[in-house]
Amino acid sequence: MHDVPAGLAAGPFHTGELIAQERAGVRDRMAGRAVVPIRDHMPDQHREFFAMLPFLAVGVLDEGGWPAAGMLVGPPGFATSPDARTLRIAPAAPPAGIAPASLAAGARIGLLGLQLSTRRRNRANGRIAAVEDGVLTVAVEQSFGNCPQYIQRREHRFVRDPAGPAAPVEALGGLDAAARAAIVAADTVFVASASRGAGAVQEQGIGVDVSHRGGRPGFIALDGDTLCIPDYRGNNYFNTLGNFAVNPRAGLLVPDFASGDLLHLSGTVALVWDGPEARRVPGAERIWRLTPTAVWRARDALPLRWFLRDYAPTSLAAGIWGETAETA
Repeated sequence: MHDVPAGLAAGPFHTGELIAQERAGVRDRMAGRAVVPIRDHMPDQHREFFAMLPFLAVGVLDEGGWPAAGMLVGPPGFATSPDARTLRIAPAAPPAGIAPASLAAGARIGLLGLQLSTRRRNRANGRIAAVEDGVLTVAVEQSFGNCPQYIQRREHRFVRDPAGPAAPVEALGGLDAAARAAIVAADTVFVASASRGAGAVQEQGIGVDVSHRGGRPGFIALDGDTLCIPDYRGNNYFNTLGNFAVNPRAGLLVPDFASGDLLHLSGTVALVWDGPEARRVPGAERIWRLTPTAVWRARDALPLRWFLRDYAPTSLAAGIWGETAETA
């Protein structure tokens, strides 16, 4: 385990989150908050919210202990909450690219409920307590809401039975032209991270998280095969960057909302907190660089299609790569 730096009180945050808050200069502000709304249970509005959704973003550890991100899909009601500390999830089909062992009883899991049509999002992290006939029972250990920043508003529809056969997963030797095009065109991605490394998914003491990142197309740039991702102003929890501070590995899922394709990259992360590179994107407070070690793609993996209504005001205000402060 990692020791908490001297002078930093833990509260609801783990060591990496404290390190990131200190590095960003917000630790005193966070320590001074009377209440940080990270709960050990879900409030009723969160329980009702999850039951309305047609998909959940999920973060798990793969069989090698690397964070992996995916999407669980089903008709609204496929996720239910029998009590304030339990989510029961019955996905219509196994998620593309996620090995069954990563969703076995005892595995750590991070869940993000995102309602694109309203920009609402809520998180639930914990452990899979049981799996029976494909239904996951998740014991929730952390529950909290997130603001609507950088969420593009979309409407969805199902284009086929979500219980259909799983799409084949294509392992890529690197970033091909189609993968590069998907990355630079993306306005929404999901990133999985973990509070420390693991040799097996059942190991104790690991927290897994999945988070949303968004912006205008072009907010992610490529430097060779390395992805450069700006970090805009947020809630200062630093759930993702805090995990990177102690375990610099990520799983990044790039969904294509028009085609249903999924692209996933696993790789190592380098945080750039300051200096000229961190200031290259107007409005960014820092950047992180993801160098892929494994890439896969699943075409037409999702039975849903989404239609863009508008970009979030925060996305429109934030810069992208290639802009200057004068043109942003």
